[in-house]
Order: sequence, then C-alpha cells, then structure tokens
Amino acid sequence: MIVVADTSPLRYLVLIESIEILPRLFGRIVVPPAVVFEMTRPRSPERVGAWATSPPDWIEITTPTEVPEIPGLGAGEREAISLAQEIQAEALLIDDRDAVKEARGRGFTVLGTLVLLNEAADRGLILDLPRTLDRLVKETNFRMNKTTEAIIEKMLRRDSDRK
Repeated sequence: MIVVADTSPLRYLVLIESIEILPRLFGRIVVPPAVVFEMTRPRSPERVGAWATSPPDWIEITTPTEVPEIPGLGAGEREAISLAQEIQAEALLIDDRDAVKEARGRGFTVLGTLVLLNEAADRGLILDLPRTLDRLVKETNFRMNKTTEAIIEKMLRRDSDRK
C-alpha cells in the first residue's frame, strides 16, 4: 500500500518512539518536502528535527508538480494531498481536522495517528498500547477532545480484550 504522510503523524510517532511501525504497516511511505521542512524548523523538538534531517531509507521524499492553494491548510498538508493525488496513493496519514475533511472530499482514505497505533497494536507491532497512548497524550502536543478521549478509551478496551 502506498501512503503519503503529513507532518503530525510522523512527528508524534517519532516523539513516542513508534515510527518504525510505518514500514511494517505500509509498502511505500512518501513524504513531500514541505513536511520535512516543517519537521526541521527550529521550534520542532530536537528528536523530530534529527529524524527528518536524516530520514530512514524507507521514507521517499517526493516533490509534487503542482500545489494548489487550499484555504485553511498549511504547506505540508497541501503538498501531501497534492502528492497523494499525483502518485495515486491509497491513503493519507493526516491528523489535522480541516486536512482530513479536504482529503476525504477528494476520495482518500485518511489514517490518523490513533488509527495507526490501533492497527499496529492489532498486528502485534506495539506490545504496550496503554503506555504508548499515555506517552502520546503526555509527551506530545496531541490534541485531546471528547472524540479523541472516546477513541482512546475504545482502543484501551479492545487492547484489554486482546490480552
């Protein structure tokens, strides 16, 4: 499966030391240059910047040929959506609500960080899901709301049932 990744899922997975789930979940992971740029900004956490400066071999950095203006979206999100269309990716890895709406409107399957962690746990790639989710909430700027809280509770119940 070919996926294009936006900044936030990559950033969160690097920070909680779960980035290695991606090549085990997907065949190709493609990232536009704007995403790399966003990850290497001075205000990015050092670990994120270091990872993006020297990404693993399984990350393909590809420049989209055309990036339209999409109101309300950042450069990384716009490039990710444009690139996904160009290479006919099967899914987009995005968390931003407006970007998710735009991507779905263009017919893409959208996978956010929580979906990625849940799928990895289902496949036995994450052995301690409660700890991983705790790190996501406490060690990153992952946005929590009633919906994400409910999703996390459901994930934890499923994880408990698996064991």
